[in-house]
Amino acid sequence: VQLVESGGGLAQTGVSLRLSCAVSGGTFRNYDMGWFRQAPGKEREFVGVITWTDALAYADSVGGRFTISRDNAQNTVYLQMNGLKPEDTAVYYCAADPWHRMATMRGSYEFWGQGTQVTVSS
Repeated sequence: VQLVESGGGLAQTGVSLRLSCAVSGGTFRNYDMGWFRQAPGKEREFVGVITWTDALAYADSVGGRFTISRDNAQNTVYLQMNGLKPEDTAVYYCAADPWHRMATMRGSYEFWGQGTQVTVSS
């Protein structure tokens, strides 16, 4: 199973970005898909998850600003990020969990992308 993120880049405070994660080599519709991020010098942290049944959960730090969606026909999951802040600067990773745990811990995810950098300037 391969996951490839895209859509990162440099943004100013307050603007929006949409990240994509394309999945190949597996049964995408059966996966819970999570988003994580890792800022310099910090642990990788949970951002949000969309389950195989479209249930959603978000970290408190991004709730109300970030939205996850998925397109099973395109084998792609999205992370819409609105109202970006400098503290959102990080490498963003998508991950797949085939065991339907609606997990918030990174150890629960079996497959990972390589990450995409998001930098928010003030």
